[in-house]
Amino acid sequence: MLVTINVAVLLAAIIVLRLRLRLRLRRRTQARSRFDEKLTVAIVLVFGVLIAPTAFGQGILDVVVQVVQGVSQSGR
Repeated sequence: MLVTINVAVLLAAIIVLRLRLRLRLRRRTQARSRFDEKLTVAIVLVFGVLIAPTAFGQGILDVVVQVVQGVSQSGR
């Protein structure tokens, strides 16, 4: 039996787990280290690069573009 793991799905799971841990730490008022913050940023950036060329990534981009256009038009 061959098991394959999609890297984007694995990174999404890691992001969710790190966010849950961050919320738990926030309740205890413990500060995060700079390394921890940099690691989270790196993981999210890699996730974004992996998901960008997919149909799901393009859908997210379309939604963001529509929101930005709506905000910029409402400011006029």
